[in-house]
Amino acid sequence: MPERPVVGWDLGGAHLKVAVAERGRLLEVAQVPCPLWQGLEHLIRSIDQVRPLVETAAVHGITMTGELVDLFENRSQGVARLIEAMTQAFPGRELRIYAGRSGFLTPREAGARPDEVASANWLASASFAAARLEEALFIDIGSTTTDILPIAAGQVEAHGLTDAARLTCEELVYTGVTRTPVMALTDAVPFEGARQRIMAEHFATAADVHRLTGQLPEDADQHPAADGGAKDETGSARRLARMLGRDLESANMAAWRRLASYLAERQLQSIQDAAACVLSRSPIGDLAPVVGAGIGRFLAAELAARSKRPYRDFAALVEGDEMVCGRAACCAPAAAVALLARGSG
Repeated sequence: MPERPVVGWDLGGAHLKVAVAERGRLLEVAQVPCPLWQGLEHLIRSIDQVRPLVETAAVHGITMTGELVDLFENRSQGVARLIEAMTQAFPGRELRIYAGRSGFLTPREAGARPDEVASANWLASASFAAARLEEALFIDIGSTTTDILPIAAGQVEAHGLTDAARLTCEELVYTGVTRTPVMALTDAVPFEGARQRIMAEHFATAADVHRLTGQLPEDADQHPAADGGAKDETGSARRLARMLGRDLESANMAAWRRLASYLAERQLQSIQDAAACVLSRSPIGDLAPVVGAGIGRFLAAELAARSKRPYRDFAALVEGDEMVCGRAACCAPAAAVALLARGSG
């Protein structure tokens, strides 16, 4: 009998990511918006959107961070509801729920061990990289968060496992290249010869910043802009101006680009500071590469250059067509779960 495809799912709070693998090679990778905080029906719609890619799959590996959204009272309820939704969406299919260091569990087992399942997607990606690199600094910069993990002797040397512990030890930084509000990047900026406080309002996001610096990947920003307006340079500049209590017309485009560059630098510095903290307790050498994943891995590449480390893209660690591998780098947990679930039993 020919081997049937294996699917990897990453059920996020803002995006659904899916990867299809066969014989260790990625066939398809996709990401679609999924505003889960607005209701489980959005997850079902997103699943239906990618369903044509997964119909022939024998095994579905699942990881998640969507249990965090305020749709659920707590993580345990979120894990249970997401597993239930996937079970109903794929009746009769074999579901393997990723539980970090415990490997893959059945839906029943996972429901009884929610703390191991909740927000474990980072460990899937880093573990996949660790199986291919003896040592590295793994950095996954997504739409909302950044994961920073040292890999030593082919093992992920994570200091924390829960979100709270990972935030404390700076292996998790709540900053990403599209959804992070600008007000979370800094409280003041240099503008027109003065240091000006910015508004504590959700007027603009990191997507606006990186769009104006020219670094934002074309398909990275999948949710509406903060004002529901155009997702182009003019729209982004207008939103950044609003953060300063100004109108777009009050300055030229060069001024708004300089502002965006400053904000991008502040974000990168926060990631660099966290990486320095992680490295300060890590045994990895000075020449260990930075492995970049996520839609914001252009920042990981910049961090590698500044730290004089080699850079390796997650796309180079997986097999498949070049375009598919590039998408896999953007959706590393889904790709990792698809490839790891294949050999899990």
